[in-house]
Amino acid sequence: MKRTLLALTCGLAVNWAMAADYHAGDLHISNPHARATVPGQTTGAVYFTIENTGKTGDKLLGITTSASQSAELHNMQMDGDIMRMREVGALELPPAVVIEMLPADGYHIMLIGLKKPLMAGQKIPLTLRFEKAGKVAIEAAVDKR
Repeated sequence: MKRTLLALTCGLAVNWAMAADYHAGDLHISNPHARATVPGQTTGAVYFTIENTGKTGDKLLGITTSASQSAELHNMQMDGDIMRMREVGALELPPAVVIEMLPADGYHIMLIGLKKPLMAGQKIPLTLRFEKAGKVAIEAAVDKR
């Protein structure tokens, strides 16, 4: 019983330590992650949650990374009965809002021209540029596919 409790406690501590949170002004960025890619795949995607805890809005203006030639903010949405992905110039972050970037639904960061495959366990450095909060450096953990 004691060993089971110890193993459970250690497992929770490791998961908690791996979950990264970042702050930029009134913005809270949590759980940045990406999916592993296969050799030859030239694009990848990064997902995270942004919460604006402030009383004024902000805007995600751009993303840079050394993992790919470029990074763009994209949105998935239905167009009739077809799901389409489009580049979005900026992401509005109204006060007291939470935006979850999820696979196959809504916003995500598209990594274009990957310099090497994204491997499980790797961390991808990104810099997010906000209109008011400025720049914030984050790392996205790469998960298994």
